Amino acid sequence: MMQIYEVGGALRDELLGLPGADRDWVVVGATPEEMKIRGFQPVGRDFPVFLHPVTHEEYALARTERKTAPGYRGFVFHADPTVTLEEDLKRRDLTLNAMARGPNRRLIDPHGGLADLENRILRHVSPAFGEDPVRLLRVARFLAKLAPFGFTVAPETTALLRQMVDDGEVDALVPERILQELNRGMETANPARMFAALAEWGALEKFFPAIDALWIHTGGLANDAVDHAARRHLEQPLRWAAWVSALFHGSSRQTWHPLLETWAGNLRWSKEQHQWMELSCALGPGARHLSPQQPEEWLPLLEGCDAWRRPQRFLRFLELQECLGEILEDLQPDLSTRGKAALTACQALDLPALVRSAPTPAEIPLRLRAARHAALCALPAAPRKP
Repeated sequence: MMQIYEVGGALRDELLGLPGADRDWVVVGATPEEMKIRGFQPVGRDFPVFLHPVTHEEYALARTERKTAPGYRGFVFHADPTVTLEEDLKRRDLTLNAMARGPNRRLIDPHGGLADLENRILRHVSPAFGEDPVRLLRVARFLAKLAPFGFTVAPETTALLRQMVDDGEVDALVPERILQELNRGMETANPARMFAALAEWGALEKFFPAIDALWIHTGGLANDAVDHAARRHLEQPLRWAAWVSALFHGSSRQTWHPLLETWAGNLRWSKEQHQWMELSCALGPGARHLSPQQPEEWLPLLEGCDAWRRPQRFLRFLELQECLGEILEDLQPDLSTRGKAALTACQALDLPALVRSAPTPAEIPLRLRAARHAALCALPAAPRKP
C-alpha cells in the first residue's frame, strides 16, 4: 500500500518558523510504474524521483544507499516497495533533516531531530554521513543559513568532519559541486559562518590552496566584510568580491593575483564572479583613498571600471567599496556621492561634437579624455578638514 510522507528542508524550516520553501516527499510502498500510472513525471537520473502532476513538487521513492567508490557519486541506490520509511530516513545527513510527517500530520522522528532542532544542534544521523563529502559543505552552509538561531555542531559530528578532511574524502569533490554549495552559503544572511566552519575543520585550505597564511592575518576582516555585504543586501558576486578583497587587504598584486587565478581555476567561478573580484582587488584600494580635494583623480578609476559603457556597474562598484571601507576603515567620506558626481559630469559632455572636432580619428580618444579631465577639474573640491 502506497504511503506518502513530507520530508526534508521545508519541514525543518517550518518547525523553525522560517518562510516556506519547496516541499519534498518520500513515497513508501510504490514502484516507478505505479507512479507513472498516477500521472507523476519521472525526473531522477540516479534514483527514482517524480514530479507531481499538479503541484510539480518532488516525490522520491523510499531508498537505501551503499558506498561503492570514493566521492559523492560513489553510491549505489536501492529503491523498491519493501524499503521502509525508517530505512530511508536513516540514510539522511543530519537528524533535523531525518524527520517526516504523515497524512495525519504526526511527526515521525526516529533519530531525535526535533530535540536537536530545539537545542540548536547539527548532529549526523549515522557513521555513513562520512561517506559523502558534500555533506561537509552542506553542514557549513546550514551553519550560515541557521546562524540567527545559534546552531552549533555536535562534538562527535565535528570530529567526523575533521576526519573526512584528514582522510582525503573531500578531495573527490568536483569544482562545480563545491561552488554550488559555497554559492548557496554565500546567499545567506551570515556567509562568514560557513567560511569559519570550513577553516575550523581544515577544509578551507582544500578549496582555497595557500589561504592559511592569509587567513591568520585577514580571515577575520574577510568574514566581517562578507557579512557586512550580506547586511547591505549586495548581490552574491559582490559578496564574493567583498570576502576576497578583504582577505587580500594589504597584499600586493604580485601576491593576490596569482592566488586569485588559482582559486578561479579550481572553483570555476562564473565570469561575473571572477570579474568582480579582479575589479575590486585591483581598483578598490585606490578608489577608497581618492581625495575629496582632487576630483580629477576620478578619471583613471572611471576608465578602469569602463564606466562610459557600464555606468550601473560603476555605481555598484562604489557601493561595494563603501561596504569594504566601513570594515577596513580606509574609506574617504562620501565616496558614492562624489563618484556619481564625477560620472554625471563626464556623461554631460557633448561627445558627438567632440568627435567631430577631432582632426583625425587617432585624435578622438585624446580629445575625449582631455574633455573628461577638464569636466572633473571643474567639479567643486570638498573643503579640507581643519
